[in-house]
Amino acid sequence: MKVTLLAIGKTDNKHLETLIKMYTKRLEHYVPFSMTLIPDIKKAKNLSEAQQKELEGSEILKKITPSDHLILLDEKGKTYSSESFAAFLQKKMNGGLKNLVFVIGGPYGFSPELYERAQGKVSLSAMTFSHQMVRLFVVEQLYRGFTILRNEPYHHR
Repeated sequence: MKVTLLAIGKTDNKHLETLIKMYTKRLEHYVPFSMTLIPDIKKAKNLSEAQQKELEGSEILKKITPSDHLILLDEKGKTYSSESFAAFLQKKMNGGLKNLVFVIGGPYGFSPELYERAQGKVSLSAMTFSHQMVRLFVVEQLYRGFTILRNEPYHHR
């Protein structure tokens, strides 16, 4: 199974970018992983929230294939402990998925088309985080999940 992270916008914080790269490198020891950044919508200030979600949604849909298993990172999604997230990953691997795709949307969430296309939603917390920080959290939790599955000492129970 391959894991992909799609995210809207770029990371302009060098410290976060360094940490994301560190965890990405670690994660790649367990699973093929890639992160694709979709540029911010141009002139978004002139658009309504709905228009912005539609445009972002169409850009995200261009990046996925029909066989991709799409999981939206959404505040209304299911919450997991690190151990239960590891079990979620194991279940997806056992199911024979080719590509598990996590998506971090723009500031207003996802378009109706993306909600319809997605196979699930995951919430990292009831709190709100910057989209840049969420990237780090997702990559770190993926890494943590795979270390849990291998009974490696990174995660302390």
